[in-house]
Amino acid sequence: MRLILLCVLLLAASPLRAAERLNVVASFSILGDIVRTIGGDRVNVTTLVGPDSDVHVYTPAPSDAKRIADAKLVVVNGLGLEGWLPRLVQSSGSKATVVTASAGITPLKLGSAPDPHAWQSVPNAKVYATDIANALAVAAPDDAEFFRAQAKAYLERLETLDREVREAVAKIPPDRRKVISTHDAFGYFSAEYGIQFIAPLGVSTETEPSARDIAAIIGQIKAQKIPAVFLENISDDRLIRRIAAETGSKVGGTLISDGLTGEKGPAPTYIDMVRHNIKALTSALDH
Repeated sequence: MRLILLCVLLLAASPLRAAERLNVVASFSILGDIVRTIGGDRVNVTTLVGPDSDVHVYTPAPSDAKRIADAKLVVVNGLGLEGWLPRLVQSSGSKATVVTASAGITPLKLGSAPDPHAWQSVPNAKVYATDIANALAVAAPDDAEFFRAQAKAYLERLETLDREVREAVAKIPPDRRKVISTHDAFGYFSAEYGIQFIAPLGVSTETEPSARDIAAIIGQIKAQKIPAVFLENISDDRLIRRIAAETGSKVGGTLISDGLTGEKGPAPTYIDMVRHNIKALTSALDH
């Protein structure tokens, strides 16, 4: 009888715990992963732009407005990445707090615009994690200590990851630390770790390279003897494959840039993404 009563109490309590969870909307998959990692079972996380999808060209669905209306926090990257989001938040009538995860990061510039891909530097990801943990703690103060403990553990894992990347890059001969990627998503990685990325597309995948741009890149590959070109998981691969065919550079694999993969893919989390990318880069460049 006592066992039955205990089971009834547990069943009664679990929906209450679920109902108490903080509703958080993240603009895209990388932010969604960081929120889930720090929020644990104290948050319900909805991601607008899902795995293997391109945040640059995303078109919001009507259901997105409802998700934002139901949220207490909306976590965005900022730096001009989600140009479609402010109107969506306004149209939803949401009272949610909008949290900019890149706050405190000094942006790189591409022309006059900020480069939004700040997460490609692991030290910047530590800023994202800290900003997100602070926002969660303010939104749900009863769980603040939990969020801080989760963030501390995650920051330690990011510190280890940063060391791994630096050690891996150090093994690549300096004259081989240059690659072609589809669009300008790796500027922060380049600035932090010293691998040069050249891209036929600009900061956004919305842009189209001209024939002159492509010809210039082909000339650059041949002149600088760039050893590898890389595909991206969010981009059409025909352009890069054409450049590889015309230059004789090998296709070094697929880099994860603006969106994580699904659970069965090689990079369902941010840490998996960075490890996948550095493995792909070192495999192509270190010999």
